[in-house]
Amino acid sequence: AGYIGARPPPEADWVVPSAPRSAPMALTVKSAWRAAQGVLRRVQHTSSSLGGTATTFAIYQPDVCAYRKLPVVYWLSGLTCTDENFSQKAGALQAACDNGVVLVMPDTSPRGEGVPDEEPKVYDFGIGAGFYVNATTDKYKKHYNMYDYVVKELPDLVESNFGVASLRSVSGHSMGGHGALTIALKNPDRYTSVSAFSPICNPTKVPWGTKALGLYLGDDREAWKQYDACELIASYKGRDLHILCDQGAEDNFLVGEVDQLQPLAFMKAAQEAKVPVTFRMQAGFDHSYFFIATFIAEHIAHHARLLHARM
Repeated sequence: AGYIGARPPPEADWVVPSAPRSAPMALTVKSAWRAAQGVLRRVQHTSSSLGGTATTFAIYQPDVCAYRKLPVVYWLSGLTCTDENFSQKAGALQAACDNGVVLVMPDTSPRGEGVPDEEPKVYDFGIGAGFYVNATTDKYKKHYNMYDYVVKELPDLVESNFGVASLRSVSGHSMGGHGALTIALKNPDRYTSVSAFSPICNPTKVPWGTKALGLYLGDDREAWKQYDACELIASYKGRDLHILCDQGAEDNFLVGEVDQLQPLAFMKAAQEAKVPVTFRMQAGFDHSYFFIATFIAEHIAHHARLLHARM
């Protein structure tokens, strides 16, 4: 029961639980819901990357996980989001079942007592806006290391405790699209593919990015470039990451007074570097989860096809 295909897998393909690669971390399942043909859990643990804070991520496992190890698609959310936005709004869980992938959704920043932030609080920096970097400024370097958390700590935890395959793809929206692109371009050995919705493509040149990078990394603008997808793709020499991006043509952050997203800059840099990218401008769509929900099944199928080809 619960197998995605027409019949259960042959016995030789069944997964026999084995000892994790390292000692299991202390995990607390905060909640669990039956959804589609699987279970969505919110899991809390103490993160060393995020300054020893209690951190929550969500994981969705189709029922087929009881029979075989599935690859993982990591989803990185945008400004102000938590681990919950995507699972509740994107309509992605049935697509995960249909395509045989696990979904993992981290928070967007450290949270809790002792985590520093700006005063007064703003929506586009600090808590809820970690920008998927490793901070180097004195105020933020202890807690704001979302890059290390997403690239190293979280995959190690998931692969050691949840019986998944060590094959990964990454996707995200807005700030999370920036995170997905930069993380994959910096780590092509760790990710099979990458996709993004409405990514912040050129953060070193737009207000969202210059604020965040300045406060997290300091005044050295050369140091900012390591977290800029336009800069990274311009010098990229790695294998094909099968980059897929969707951008709503009516996005208020694209057509407003300031283009915070800069998709044309990214496409130009990719073309000049001869890096293959599929970048689709979608007529009539904005920056919202209605846009994501329309195309998320295509993104998940894109990653699943490539991930399963490597298994």
